[in-house]
Amino acid sequence: MFPFLLATLAFVTLVAIVAPLLRGRGAAASRAQFDQAVYRDQLRELDRDIERGLLTPDEAATARLEIQRRLLATDRVAAEPTVSASRPMRSPAMAAFVFIVVAGGSIGTYLWIGTPWLPDMPFGSSAQEAMLTEDKEQIDIQKAAEQLAAKLKENPNDARGWQLLGRTYALMGRFDDAVGAYRQAVTLGETDPDTAAAYAEVQVMAAGGNVTPAAEALFRKVLTSDPTSGVARYYLGLAAGQAGEPKKAIDMWVALLGDMPSDSPMRDQIAARIADAARTAGIQMPALPKGTAPAAGPDSEAVAQAESMPPEQRQAMIQGMVARLAAKQEADPANFAGWMQLGRAYAVLQETDKAADAYDKAMALKPDDASVPLQAVQELTRGQDPKQKLSPRLIALLRKVQLTNPREPIALWFLGVAALQAKHPDEAKRYWTDLLGVLPPSSPDARTVQSALDMLAKASAGSGG
Repeated sequence: MFPFLLATLAFVTLVAIVAPLLRGRGAAASRAQFDQAVYRDQLRELDRDIERGLLTPDEAATARLEIQRRLLATDRVAAEPTVSASRPMRSPAMAAFVFIVVAGGSIGTYLWIGTPWLPDMPFGSSAQEAMLTEDKEQIDIQKAAEQLAAKLKENPNDARGWQLLGRTYALMGRFDDAVGAYRQAVTLGETDPDTAAAYAEVQVMAAGGNVTPAAEALFRKVLTSDPTSGVARYYLGLAAGQAGEPKKAIDMWVALLGDMPSDSPMRDQIAARIADAARTAGIQMPALPKGTAPAAGPDSEAVAQAESMPPEQRQAMIQGMVARLAAKQEADPANFAGWMQLGRAYAVLQETDKAADAYDKAMALKPDDASVPLQAVQELTRGQDPKQKLSPRLIALLRKVQLTNPREPIALWFLGVAALQAKHPDEAKRYWTDLLGVLPPSSPDARTVQSALDMLAKASAGSGG
């Protein structure tokens, strides 16, 4: 159908070109005839002006005389046609020549540079495939969100489930729903810096990019727990800029760039923010730091290889990468962020002593930063088996956190666990009673602590009986 439509369009165009050559042209009107038509029209317009009362009788008479004078003058001009009617310009031969050249040339050119034997492809197939792929991904994400939401209706106390649902809603652009999901996750105990930062970030997105007071307070809390949080530092700089403090925002972003890896994809966006803030405030654009060396970690090819490996080989590969990171840190012992990263890596491998060593190195670089031991405790206790005996290194970190912040829930809970493991139930009861006063009364964590206290009470009653 499409080639037929093109052929029809070409034929109609050719007919429009050759028709004048077949029909010829008649005599053209002379200039005098054209002028006469104009003056007669002016006389009719003059009559209409008189009827509407736009001209006085004297003005109308004067105008009529002038037009009639010009009309009579045209009669004295010889009216010769531009082309004689007795000799029309018809040329069938020329029409045939034009038709053959245009049609034949078009077909010949297509056969020369075209590919008429190539099978037809769907119109816009590439674009349609991209759209279908994108739609399929959106449908898959939506189905995953619906399934997760249904599971959470059956088990509303699944903190990790609410966290995952919040992340999924954020991917879908449903930021209001993401705020609600993250709120549930935080209420149920997911209070690590990454989750808190994500919770604050979706609040900003839900507010149309404005850092609300609640989000700003949450980012400040994140920065207290994790001074290296790039998300918190970025949005606190944005909050300063929105509050009319461009110089403060620029200083915060420049400092963030200095601590970021030189290959971070966020550097261009932050640099653009700095340039925009400087231009708006009339401040000279500062020199941008180059940043730290690229972060040590697996590239996309290494990740793909790891996914296809057996579990033993995958574990060996991860240990090799952590070993390289440790060697790099030994060569650069003043790199605070590197020691924190190495501590997290060892914690994931459940090598508690090595993780504690790395965190000790980080704490030695920032001895007054209370957030470092807290972050170390959060990493080392993540996924801790309740039946596993706490190491002396971890207990020492817990006591350091509890001395700095006596109401820190994670420290109170695990110090109670350590006391119970050491067969000091009264000490465990004291820690958990203090913890119960910190937690929201109706939260699942509060119910867990109350159950532990009830267990202690029953054990004490049984031993006393």
